[in-house]
Amino acid sequence: QVQLVESGGGLVQAGGSLRLSCAASGLTLNRYTMSWFRQTPGKEREFVAAISWSGASIYYADSLKGRFTISRDNAKNTAYLQMDTLKSEDTAVYYCAAGQYLSVRAKPTDYSSWGQGTQVTVSS
Repeated sequence: QVQLVESGGGLVQAGGSLRLSCAASGLTLNRYTMSWFRQTPGKEREFVAAISWSGASIYYADSLKGRFTISRDNAKNTAYLQMDTLKSEDTAVYYCAAGQYLSVRAKPTDYSSWGQGTQVTVSS
């Protein structure tokens, strides 16, 4: 059974940093593209970043380039999202997703597994 568990969310002041983790079990992570999405109440899930199964290809939402960094450690079966210079508009529930051999530009519906989400709140 595939399970993705996010952690690292919390309350942070604007300008601060957080590092989210996504621990995977029940799958061989080096076959999976990993992505982060976020969602606020009343809005659609928004793409944040994706990293290919090998780590060779990375893709970010244009608005987040330079502030967010996605990475992965296949040996630890974990993906990460480093978020720097956080803004109040980054407040959302952040979800990780896994999809086998997906393009880093895959749609949310292409992903086969999702975590339960972790809340990130940025106070201004």
